[in-house]
Amino acid sequence: MIVPMKKIFLVVLDAEKKTALKKLRSAGLVHLENIQGASSELTSLKTEYSKLESVCMQLSDLKVPKGFSVKEKIEAADMSELSDKILELFERKKTCLSEITQCTVELERLQKWGGVNPADFEYLADKDISLAMYEIPAAKYRMLPDDVNTVFVNEDKSNVRFLLVTKDGVKPASMPAEAFAVTMPQKSTDEMSEIIIRDKAEIAKIDNLLYSAVSYVPKLKKASAVQAKKVEFENVFSGMEHDSDANTPLAWISGFVPTADLEKVKKLADTEKWGFASMDPTDEDNVPTKLKNNKLVSLIYPVTDFLGTVPGYNEYDISGWFLLFFAIFFGIIFGDGGYGALMTVIAIFALLGGAAKKKKASPGVCLLLLLGLTTMAWGTITCTWFGIEVQYLPEWLKNLSVPAISNVTSAISAEKESWVSQNLQILCFTLALAQLTIAHLKGFVRYIKSLKCIGELGSLGMLWGLYTLVLNMVVDADRFPLPSFAIPLIGGGFLLNFIFANYDGSIGKSILESLKNIVSVLLGVVNVFSDIVSYIRLWAVGLAGSAISATVNEMAGPMLGGFIIFAGILLLCFGHGLNMVLNVLSVIVHGVRLNTLEFSNHLGMSWSGFKYEPFSEAVEK
Repeated sequence: MIVPMKKIFLVVLDAEKKTALKKLRSAGLVHLENIQGASSELTSLKTEYSKLESVCMQLSDLKVPKGFSVKEKIEAADMSELSDKILELFERKKTCLSEITQCTVELERLQKWGGVNPADFEYLADKDISLAMYEIPAAKYRMLPDDVNTVFVNEDKSNVRFLLVTKDGVKPASMPAEAFAVTMPQKSTDEMSEIIIRDKAEIAKIDNLLYSAVSYVPKLKKASAVQAKKVEFENVFSGMEHDSDANTPLAWISGFVPTADLEKVKKLADTEKWGFASMDPTDEDNVPTKLKNNKLVSLIYPVTDFLGTVPGYNEYDISGWFLLFFAIFFGIIFGDGGYGALMTVIAIFALLGGAAKKKKASPGVCLLLLLGLTTMAWGTITCTWFGIEVQYLPEWLKNLSVPAISNVTSAISAEKESWVSQNLQILCFTLALAQLTIAHLKGFVRYIKSLKCIGELGSLGMLWGLYTLVLNMVVDADRFPLPSFAIPLIGGGFLLNFIFANYDGSIGKSILESLKNIVSVLLGVVNVFSDIVSYIRLWAVGLAGSAISATVNEMAGPMLGGFIIFAGILLLCFGHGLNMVLNVLSVIVHGVRLNTLEFSNHLGMSWSGFKYEPFSEAVEK
C-alpha cells in the first residue's frame, strides 16, 4: 500500500534554525519539500563531495592485476587529503600518457630521419648556415636546379629526404612544389625517447599506488556519504525561507510526514516550542511515495529499485500484482525447469550461507529463490529440462507434465505440436485478459462513487470482446469461431467508455472531451487489441530459448561420447550459460514491459512518483 502522508509546516526563530534543523534531522521523519540553498559554505561542501565521488568512481573503475602485491601505500591524515593525493596521481598519469602519445607520434613521424636534434640546427643557424628538412619524390630530387643546395640524407622506394642549405632561411623560388617541408620537432628524438622511458616508469609507480588505494574505496564511499549529508544539511539551512526584517526574525520550512508519524513530529514541535501546522496534501503538492507491504510482496522491490520505477502518490501500489505476474512471466520466458533448479540451488546455498553467518536474508536472494521455483514449476508442467529431448527424460518427469502444453504431447506428431503451440498462445492471451481485467476492476473500484466507473466497465467489455477476436484471428478461426456477443460487447463497451471515460460531474462535458480526442479514442480500441496480442511475446521468447537449448545440446552431443568430452562439457556450459544471460535480458525487456507498460497503461499509471526520503542523519550503506 501507499502510506498516507500529511503536509506539515514548521516555524522557528531565525537565530535557532540550525539547532532546530539538527533536531529535526535527528528525528528522521520529515521529507522536506524541494529547497535550493546558496552559500559559500554550500559551494565548498559540494566541491569536497564532488572530489570524493570522483575518486570513488575512478578507483572503482580500476582493474587490479591478479597477484598484485602492495609495494607502497599512500599516506594521508584523512579522507580529504587522501582524495587530493589520489586525484593528483590520476592527473599526473594523464599527463604522462599525453606526453608518451605526443612523443610517440613525433618519433614515428621522424623515424626515417634517424636522430634529430633542434639544438644542432640552431647552432648552425648562429653560424649563418640555415638547414631545413624536406621530403620529395625521388624522381623530382634528381631534377632539382643547381641553385638549390641540398645535403642528401636517405631515400626509400618513393621519397628522398634531404636538408635544404640556405644562408637566410628563405626557400629558393625554384624549389619544386612537390618538396614537402618537415616540421622541426620541439625536442630532440633522444630526449623524446628518454621522456617515454621516464613516463612509463612513473606510470608504473603511479599504478602501484592507485592499485593499493583501491582498498580505501569503502572508507572513501563512507566519507562521501557523510559529506552528502553535510551538503544536504547546508542546502536546507541556507535555503530556508525567513523574514529577518520582522521584530522577531523567523524561519520556516515545509515537508511531508507519514500520517502514522505525525504525532511524533507534533510532540517534537511542542517540546521545542516550534510553530506547527499540518494538512492533507493538495493535488498541486508534489508528495513523495512510501510503500509498505508484507515480506512476500516486498520481494519485488529489488526489481523496481533497479528500474527506478516509483508510483505517484495518487497512483496505485501494484507491488503484489507486479510480483505475481513478474514471477509467472519469468518462468515462461526462462521456460526450463533445469535453469530454475540451478537458480533454486544457488539461492538456497546463499540463504544457508547467510544463516550460518547470522545475516538477514537478502531480498534479492529470496526473489531469486521464488523465480527459480516458478521456473521449475513451468519446466515441470511443460516437461522442459535443459533442452533435452523428451524421449531421454525419465517417465516420472513426463507424467508430471500437463498434456495440453507439454513437450511430451508435442513429440507425438506435427498435428499435436501445433495443438500444443496453440494452447500456449491461448495461455498467453488469457494471462493478458486476467491482468488487464484486474487493471479495469481496480479502476472500477476507484471510481465507484462516480459515473466514471461505467467507463471502466465499458473498457472491460471491450477487453473481453477483443479477447475472443484475438483467439479467432491469431490462434485458429475454426477452433474459436467468433461468438455472437463479441461485436455487441466491443461496440457497447466502446460506447460506454466514450460517454463516461472523462466524466467529471457532467455527461455532456465528458462526451465533448471524447469528441475532442476522437482519434485517440478510436485508436484506443486498436490499442486494447494490440495489448492483448503483445502477450504472445512470452510464448515467442520462451520458444526461442528452448530452441537455443536444443541447438547447444545437438552441437555438444557428438563430443560427449569421445575423447573431446571436455570440449563438449565446455560447450554445454557456455551455450546454456549464454542462453540464461539472454533470458535475463528478455525478462528485463519483455517481462518487465508487460507490467510497467501494458498493465500500467490500463491502470492509468505513469510511474511519476519519487521515493519518500526523510531528512535524517542516517548514512546509506
